[in-house]
Amino acid sequence: VQLQAYGGGLVQAGGSLRLSCAASGPTFSSYAMGWFRQTPGKEREFVAAISRSGGRTYYADSVKGRFTGSRDNARNTVYLQMNSLESEDTAVYYCAAGVRPVYRLSDYSLTSAYDYWGQGTQVTVSS
Repeated sequence: VQLQAYGGGLVQAGGSLRLSCAASGPTFSSYAMGWFRQTPGKEREFVAAISRSGGRTYYADSVKGRFTGSRDNARNTVYLQMNSLESEDTAVYYCAAGVRPVYRLSDYSLTSAYDYWGQGTQVTVSS
């Protein structure tokens, strides 16, 4: 599986961006998908997880109520709608695909739950 994230950019605080992640291969609907972010010198941080059907989502507390994850299995694409952006949201954002089943959707908050990673897309929020 190859993943390519795009849609990052520069936005003012309070603004919105929508990230997309396109996946290759015919089995996209068999993967749980996740979004993570990373800033220099820090570990990769969980942002959101989206179940295989897209019917369930799980978010980090820091983005809950502001970010929305979704997917379109017909288009092999997962999205992250980011609203009310804050300067603390500035980071490189990564999408990831997880094949292995987990006990709870929240288990997809761990980087170890994912098998494939895309390249990052930079999001910069100016205050």
